[in-house]
Order: sequence, then C-alpha cells, then structure tokens
Amino acid sequence: MNAIYIRTSTSDQDGQAQIHALRRAADARGWISARELIDIGHSGAKASRPALDELRRATKSGEVRAVMVAGLDRLGRSLRDLLVLLDELAAAGCAVISLRESIDLTTPSGRLLVQLIGAMAEFERQLITERVRAGLARVRATGKTRSGKPIGRPRRVVDVGAVRHMRLAGRSWRSIAQALKVPRRTLERKAISSCAIVRLRARPPRKCRHMTRP
Repeated sequence: MNAIYIRTSTSDQDGQAQIHALRRAADARGWISARELIDIGHSGAKASRPALDELRRATKSGEVRAVMVAGLDRLGRSLRDLLVLLDELAAAGCAVISLRESIDLTTPSGRLLVQLIGAMAEFERQLITERVRAGLARVRATGKTRSGKPIGRPRRVVDVGAVRHMRLAGRSWRSIAQALKVPRRTLERKAISSCAIVRLRARPPRKCRHMTRP
C-alpha cells in the first residue's frame, strides 16, 4: 500500500491544497486508494506527530511501501529529525517521494540535496523564531504594537468637573455616562475614587397604584 502525508502548521489550515496536489500525483502514478495521513496544526519542528507516528508504524509493519509528500519540510523542519526519519523509512523499505523537490533519495546526489534542503528549512525556522522573540521583546519594552498603539483597551478619561456639574443639575449616572461616552460603572468608580460624587436631588416618593387618595 502507498500513502500520502499532509501537515499544516496551524489549525486554521485544512491542507486542501496539499491533498489536491498529492491526489492528482498519486492518480498519475497509478496509486489506487492511497492511505491519507494528515496532521493539522502540528509544527514541523516536532519529531512526534499523530499521523507521522502512524506512518512510522505502518512502514515498520510493511503496510506502506511508498509515501508521497508535497515537500520535505512537511516531514520535518529540523535537519536532524528529517535525516533520522528518512533513514528510518529507508530501513523499513519505504520510498519517499517529494513533489516540490522532485528528487531521488536513492542516489548520493539526491541524498546531498535532501541535506541542503533540510538545512535551509531549519535555518528558515530559526529565523522565524528569532523574529518572533525580537518582536515580543520590543512589545514588552515599549508596551506598544507595531502600529504604535498601546496594548489593551484605551484608558477612560473622565472630566470630574463636568460630572459634578451634571450631577448638580440633577442628571442621572446613566445619562452622564451616555453623554461622556463611558461605561456607567467606570464613571461611578472614577467619581468615587476622586471624592467628587454628588448626591442626587431629593425626589418625592412614588405613589403606589393601590394607594387611595384622601
């Protein structure tokens, strides 16, 4: 039996582009009912993945004799892990076919090309990691994103004087919050913390409907 292996780095990628290309290539080679092994949302830096581990078991038991991938970086982005995996598959008698590189892993030149490609993939992964770390360090140092905007919600500025005048005029907390475009709870908290809270004008008690007039 032959197999195709698909891997995506993030869970929001479904790998349909890889599946479509691999299925067409499998049909062109006359593969019938190729086994599909899919790892969704798994980094290539990890040597152990559910579908990849299943591929290892299938090759060792002799169930899979050839595996096709969209690119060698789908198998692994670490040069060491990639070479170990290729040796493991070759020892089990499983051939590896890569559509992107179009290389023959049974020849010395093909083996050399695999090492070069694996080294470039590992170098690219290390660059991405360094860029992410540098970006996080910059954000922690400045407290701002790339756009220059502060992280988190903008701070609410409450004009306590304006609140005091509105309260003296008999306005409710709700109307003041709508006028200043701030949440009511934020408005009350700011007013209380600044000791600027003003009591509402005394209102006459409401008459109950069942009360009778004298």
